[in-house]
Amino acid sequence: MFQPVKDWFAQKNWKPFPYQQKAWKAFRDGKSGLIHVPTGSGKTYAATMGPIASMLEKPKKGLKLLYLTPLRAVSRDIEQALRLPIESQGWPLKVESRTGDTSGSRKQKQLKNPPDILITTPESLSVLLSREGSGAFFSNLQCVVVDEWHELMGGKRGSQTELCLAHLRFLVPSLRTWMLSATIGNLDEAASCGAGTHGEAEIITAKINRKTRIQTLVPNSLDSFPWAGHLGLTMLPELLESLDRETSTLIFTNTRSQCERWYQALKEACPEMDDQLALHHSSIDRADREAIESRVKEGSLKWVVCTSSLDLGIDFHPVERVVQIGSAKAVARLLQRAGRSAHYPEGRSEILFVPTNSLELAEISAIRRVLKDGGLEKRVPQQKPFDVLMQHLVTLACGDGFCAEAYLEVIRSAHSFRDLTEEEYDWLLTFLEKGGKSLKAYPQYRKLVREEGVYKIAGKDLARLHRMSIGTIVSDAEIQIRYTNRRKIGTIEEYFISRLKRGDVFVFSGRMLEFLRLHDMSAYVKPAKKSSKVVPAWIGGRIPITDLLSEALRRQLNHSHSGDKPVDTEMKILDPVLQTQQRLSMIPSENELLIEQVISREGRHLFVFPFEGRFVHEGLAALWSMRFVQREPSTFSVSVNDYGFELLAPVDYPFEEGLDEVMAADPEELEAQVADAVNLSELTQRRFRGVAQVAGLVFQGYPGSRKTEKQLQMSTSLLHGVFEEFEPEHLLLQQARDEVLEIQLEAPRLRKSLERMQNLNVIWKNPPRPTPLAFPLLVERMSARMTNETLMQRIDRMKRQWEKY
Repeated sequence: MFQPVKDWFAQKNWKPFPYQQKAWKAFRDGKSGLIHVPTGSGKTYAATMGPIASMLEKPKKGLKLLYLTPLRAVSRDIEQALRLPIESQGWPLKVESRTGDTSGSRKQKQLKNPPDILITTPESLSVLLSREGSGAFFSNLQCVVVDEWHELMGGKRGSQTELCLAHLRFLVPSLRTWMLSATIGNLDEAASCGAGTHGEAEIITAKINRKTRIQTLVPNSLDSFPWAGHLGLTMLPELLESLDRETSTLIFTNTRSQCERWYQALKEACPEMDDQLALHHSSIDRADREAIESRVKEGSLKWVVCTSSLDLGIDFHPVERVVQIGSAKAVARLLQRAGRSAHYPEGRSEILFVPTNSLELAEISAIRRVLKDGGLEKRVPQQKPFDVLMQHLVTLACGDGFCAEAYLEVIRSAHSFRDLTEEEYDWLLTFLEKGGKSLKAYPQYRKLVREEGVYKIAGKDLARLHRMSIGTIVSDAEIQIRYTNRRKIGTIEEYFISRLKRGDVFVFSGRMLEFLRLHDMSAYVKPAKKSSKVVPAWIGGRIPITDLLSEALRRQLNHSHSGDKPVDTEMKILDPVLQTQQRLSMIPSENELLIEQVISREGRHLFVFPFEGRFVHEGLAALWSMRFVQREPSTFSVSVNDYGFELLAPVDYPFEEGLDEVMAADPEELEAQVADAVNLSELTQRRFRGVAQVAGLVFQGYPGSRKTEKQLQMSTSLLHGVFEEFEPEHLLLQQARDEVLEIQLEAPRLRKSLERMQNLNVIWKNPPRPTPLAFPLLVERMSARMTNETLMQRIDRMKRQWEKY
């Protein structure tokens, strides 16, 4: 069966890895599962050559292999990789892609004459299922491969994919599904999510000799190295010395704003690299991004400053080196980015870490230790996202329809919905058919009709509007940036553009642009004659350290607490700072919670260091503030980072007297405590907007004429108010509230943190000035009200004052 595949491998002077042959045999035996091997080790051929061999042995018409990828850009690489053996061997197979970039005529041809292999995205698969005759279209399907499963699994796109796979198994019971990943920690759960709850999953791994070499670009002197901040531009001279103008390099940043700033800095410092230097992030126009990707593959671009837009499986064989600006905040993210270099079996990935502040040296040291121990972050699947299920049911109703009684078990076979109750299912169907208690008078919410026991869409107009809204990715309203000749440059969030006035200059896509006017969700600009340092800021750019990394960081600091001599290069460099921390206060061990109190002209500062990550500290700061206020009313200013949080109160506030009462919290009552501590109603209303969009309760507008941020907010606010007043048990309201607690405030991790803190020894210190651990929290608070230039001047002044101590 596999001889044609083996012949092609031999022709290429390749030898199949044992894990690849194991995967082929598992497919032959009718199994589904997960392939988890390092990036660049041949996962694509491991998952696809078994189905291809089966097609060659028993030819059939129609679609046989469906390949899902989270990124449209990756689909082009996958198509090229599969065309290579098919065209060189003359196999009678046709492979095509179908994404949002595919022309309408090509899509129509695919529906009439399906290719043997189709590469698409989860959203495009849902659109296919919304077409009448989808059952016949997929009737000969043998296998579905889902690439980069770690990227999908933890979000709503993963739940959407699970539901689609469950439906395909319902249509073709013999269907085999294979998930691919290189960076996931909970393999059993990941495999179960892919194979469905009614089937067994096989996990295929391999010990492939693919090493990752992490180097740290150390500052020449800690005296001139910042203790806080996240831009890292102070390391520009050192980075320029280490970069090779002939070596193809990807320079990763964590945010789009940081990406723009680093590109400008490199461009100004190396004007001779202008034609070999590029910028790549998700807000840049697609055509420009694709041109950059092509030039990287050709080798004509040497340095590309980028974000997570180039994290995933695009194969850049010329790339020899990767640079990471600032901490990656996750072990898996660093490993994924490192894998962009030497992207071939048994290649050695190289990544150069550029710290943006002193304490990030401890983070990269902790990542080294986790990698040495083989640790990776877990991806937790969503639990019953009702908005995704509502969208999916309407999608099926637009196509061949579904029988309500028989379909509940199909839905439960998707891991995310395994606990769906009959009552919840009946409620969803009633809402979709009749609009529920609150919206039954409005025909646009009565989307389904029941015909002879089968649910179908209520009208062609509803089907057309639904297809335009399929998908689970929700973002703030985006404005198209265009030149006056209407040429697209990219997109930017509405709130940034709304603050600009005519003549303002800003930096975007590496260009100096002058704002002219805003019209029909497009911002018209022209090339600016003067320069500016104003860079757009995108909401949600800050990412917290993961649970795995926070534990490793606490262990790393525990070594310093114990007086162990530093072994890692990073910890040796950081040692003077940690020694200063020990002299002024202390370095907490794993069993200690350090609390520092400092009095300044601003007031009384309380610094608390649980080392649990930014989002957890936001929840802790809110809880502590509420409890302190309940005991002694006052006004607090709050700042948080990945290491701890700060409460700033009037100078005479008695923090110490109320500490025991504040810490005596019951983790089991966390939900009620958080609801009291934060404005949960306001947060739920904001979250509800995204839930309502995915569920199809609000129409986001036609292509090229999207609704504005204000229009969407008004629509969802109205619905939220109606449900709260007349239907408080509405499942989408409950979902929005749960998402705030479980995702936005990380309640499970917060609960775990509270339980851990109950067992810690509290160490109270009163240093004369903010310590090296406290200093970044001061900067975090100041950054909210200062420009970058003013902030850096203030930091330098504070640092000089601090050095006296």
